[in-house]
Amino acid sequence: MSVGSEQAGPPAHAGPARSGPGLPASARQRDVLLDAMAARPGSGPHVGQLHWRWYGPLDTRRFQAAWQCVYDREAVLRAAFAPYGARGGPRVVVHRRVVPRPVRHPYGSADWQALLAAERRRGFDPTRPGLLRIALLDEQPAPAGPKRVILTYHHAVLDGRSVRLLMRAFARAYLAEGGAVGGERRPDVRDHLRWLAGQDRGAARAFWAGAAPQAGSATLPPGGGGAAGVRTTARLAPYEASLLRDWAAGQGVTESTALQAAWALQLRRSVPAGGPVPVAFATAVSGRGIPLDGASRLPGPLRTALPMAVEVDPEEPVSRLLSALADRALDLAAYEWVSMGQVREWSGRGPDAPLAQSVLSFAPPPTTDADPLDEDLAAQGIRLTEPEAVATPGGHALSLTAHHDHEGGLVLTGVHDRSGLADAREAVHHTARLLRGFPTTDRRSTTVADTLRLLGPWPPPPPAAAPLPPPAAVRPAGRTPRPGSARLVVLRQAARRGAGVVVLVPPPGAPAGCFSALARIHPGEGQLAALDGPVDAVGCGAALRPVLAAGEPLVLGCHAGGAPLAHEIARRVAAFGWPAPVVAVAADAASLSRALTAAAAR
Repeated sequence: MSVGSEQAGPPAHAGPARSGPGLPASARQRDVLLDAMAARPGSGPHVGQLHWRWYGPLDTRRFQAAWQCVYDREAVLRAAFAPYGARGGPRVVVHRRVVPRPVRHPYGSADWQALLAAERRRGFDPTRPGLLRIALLDEQPAPAGPKRVILTYHHAVLDGRSVRLLMRAFARAYLAEGGAVGGERRPDVRDHLRWLAGQDRGAARAFWAGAAPQAGSATLPPGGGGAAGVRTTARLAPYEASLLRDWAAGQGVTESTALQAAWALQLRRSVPAGGPVPVAFATAVSGRGIPLDGASRLPGPLRTALPMAVEVDPEEPVSRLLSALADRALDLAAYEWVSMGQVREWSGRGPDAPLAQSVLSFAPPPTTDADPLDEDLAAQGIRLTEPEAVATPGGHALSLTAHHDHEGGLVLTGVHDRSGLADAREAVHHTARLLRGFPTTDRRSTTVADTLRLLGPWPPPPPAAAPLPPPAAVRPAGRTPRPGSARLVVLRQAARRGAGVVVLVPPPGAPAGCFSALARIHPGEGQLAALDGPVDAVGCGAALRPVLAAGEPLVLGCHAGGAPLAHEIARRVAAFGWPAPVVAVAADAASLSRALTAAAAR
């Protein structure tokens, strides 16, 4: 184990060998990687964290050896993403040997909250194995004083339940003096990928074609905006949580459904018009309710979020809304293996059309049963606290999680991921107010409008949105694009499926239509498109998302002034596991057309 500072630490080390060409990444993994590609460095999308306190003696040699044992057993900790050929998305490859590099921060060398934030900002390289990072912070100078253990991980390979499984596996290996405690787990991430590849998507496609949220649904609660990254908590006292649980049971639903109803009511409140309004949000599912033997014990990226769509009518009783939400949750249970990207594709929505902008998650209550592992640790003078998750951005504008604490209270945590959309603080406290108020209402006759009165007067309608700028293809020359508005403008559709895509990268300051001559003379069969917007590899990489999601071969073309950006985009695409696009550079339209034709033939 090395000693480091809060700003840096050595990554896991992998040997050069890996086991075979790998397996195609799942649809969920591709969604996560595309989200990460479109994010600014250090913003931490799809980076999760779990931490706990360690009381008692800690042997650094055993600590390192125990983690090495877990890495040797668990294929997912040796997994990374790599391209395979020029077509398709990334593949999951499992390296034969990966050496973890835990970093221990001595007492006084790092602030706890700053260390958490620094670990998130460091991010990950998805093409390198070991997408789980381990840090240790001494909280007292005494050798046996309490310590904090932090696990930071990437959602492309792990979810929260997986990390808890790995934490317990580590504790067992530590008790075994860092020695082996069994063979490699089966099933593992590779078995899950093979299972996904064998699923018949026909029924799922047919279901989501009709069950996906319709365009124009209310997707965010009312609010005045707020700073991105703000976290807000609210708590129902144990007696309030007990009343809510009894009320939900009397309605024939769970507390999770009550939470969804409270959120759906707030979405309905964002629309001032009367009558029924469709609302949509995402709900987190474990992904483990699938017919794969051992899925509940499988460390991997199984957890996902699926859209929930329901119509909320102020004149209808709340009991009807609860029943509709419970029915939809039952329907979703058959499709826990589906990704949000697949739902968007199967519903016919555009690649940038949001199906939902908020996500709800309800954690199961903590277990009170004695764990023999805890007793074995106590025999060596060691106590580990219950691991706690850090609420981190996950690709939605608002995230709301609920969990029971050890006193029986219900804790709500909201994370506001994007500025200018809604205020998580107001939404979280309004959710808590509704959950407290539900048990005071009549189970049969209370309407949606009656319940919404618990939140006070109906909010005023939001100001009218500014009109969108015209498409880049017809944008007047000299107009400055909005910051962060990079997008892909299709100049010519492909002659046939699979013919690939040519994306033209303009040099800085180029006027609209700078590739019009090339569009007239280029004879290729592939789709011809151009990037429009700020000269920025992150923003342009986000604009390429539809092309990468479709798995079409990609060629970048540019004149000399655009070459630095084109090569930077190609490097960023490759850094997230996709095949690096070929970059063709030429001085004039005719020469560039010939270079693009040659590049597409590779």
